[in-house]
Amino acid sequence: GAGIRGIRFNLALGSVTSVEMIEPLAAHIASRGWNVQVNMSNNDVLTNRDLLSRLPVPVVFDHFGRIPLNAGNGHLLFDLITDLMKRGRAYVKVSGAYLSSKVGPPTFDDVRPLAKALIQAAPTQVVWGSDWPHPTESHKPNDAQLLDCLCEWAGVDELRKTVLVDNPARLYQF
Repeated sequence: GAGIRGIRFNLALGSVTSVEMIEPLAAHIASRGWNVQVNMSNNDVLTNRDLLSRLPVPVVFDHFGRIPLNAGNGHLLFDLITDLMKRGRAYVKVSGAYLSSKVGPPTFDDVRPLAKALIQAAPTQVVWGSDWPHPTESHKPNDAQLLDCLCEWAGVDELRKTVLVDNPARLYQF
């Protein structure tokens, strides 16, 4: 009733939560239809692949799943996350392009191949986020430019609607 649709574990930056808390809390929220969103390092995702694969709720991987920019088919992390996406077990939030980009705004050209690969792999399992208020950044990115990037990565209007409207409506139940 309050609009809550999931819980987030920010394990990449250190927090009061831990990996050990994910499974019991996921079991607790499953009957509510919520999701578990994780912000984890590459190694933590790979180390906990079995746990993440068996959760009774969808997993939302924050910030492109922290997949390295040069990753593609055949990269362990890319393959794990896209497999979960294709099976309807996970979503990837394309957010925070500035966290891994070496090129930077306005186009984040080095992020484009990964973004397009994720959208192509499982378009119904991708959501977008601005990452506002950009807590890790001293020079705040332009949110309109970030949205422009998503629109370019998705390409056609149909895919834009899928990522920006249909997928979040299904995931967050609105």
